[in-house]
Amino acid sequence: MGRLAFALLLVLVSALPVRADTFSPVRDREQFLSIISGKTLELPLFRIRLEVRPDGRIEGSALGWEVTGSWNWQDGYFCRDMDWSGTPIAHNCQLVEAKGSQQVRFTVDRGEGESASFRLR
Repeated sequence: MGRLAFALLLVLVSALPVRADTFSPVRDREQFLSIISGKTLELPLFRIRLEVRPDGRIEGSALGWEVTGSWNWQDGYFCRDMDWSGTPIAHNCQLVEAKGSQQVRFTVDRGEGESASFRLR
């Protein structure tokens, strides 16, 4: 009986509508730009404030130190090179997901690694 109840629960949960506050994949450069253009990406815990500009530049700060870099869109992923006050941050292509116009989440290694969610201001 336990397995049947579990199977029924899975069917019911999968039939529920997706909530509007969930993250959705960002599929292309134009969609990405429409979400982030003119906004600052913030991660207050680490005092990170970044601007990802349409011309391919990244500018901002983290823990009070300057962050610079460049980015492009490749095969459905946000690919970036960055420098944190003289310390290179290795090239990485990341899965991007958005929660409306309030948050954007980046997951390193093409969606296979760690994630960071930024507020959009």
